[in-house]
Amino acid sequence: MTGKIDARLKELGLEIPPSPAPLGSYVPFVVTGSLVFVAGQLPVGSNGLEFIGKVGQQFNMEEGQRAARLCGINLISRLRDACGGDLDRVKRGVKLCGFINATPDFTEFAPVMDGCSNLLVDVFGEAARHARVAVGAPSLPRGAAVEVDAIFEIG
Repeated sequence: MTGKIDARLKELGLEIPPSPAPLGSYVPFVVTGSLVFVAGQLPVGSNGLEFIGKVGQQFNMEEGQRAARLCGINLISRLRDACGGDLDRVKRGVKLCGFINATPDFTEFAPVMDGCSNLLVDVFGEAARHARVAVGAPSLPRGAAVEVDAIFEIG
């Protein structure tokens, strides 16, 4: 039987890919009590790492939003793993931390992170609204334009 969130993903035309192996010596998520801490996700797509470079140089704000959205798709993939495949277990978005590889003069971090935040609300509804931090960084792993980690409550 397809769950409510799986049906919503289909309605949105979103395919959530399998989670890739971690890029280092860490676990992709930790479940403690009713919280899931998802490790930082890069904008990895079907062709590998996408959006390599700086927002404000190689990418404009809208492209940065697309990179953040792709990070969000990968967050959902990790979250699905943490929930044993049942995304209906997600009760609430708690917090997102977004890091934007940006030029020194780029300051529109919040709108870039909206790419991820809006995706989560589109998929999970109002319960996905979360606290958030969005900061600029001089560089990110593998030169990615955006990295996002998250905390969710599950049941």
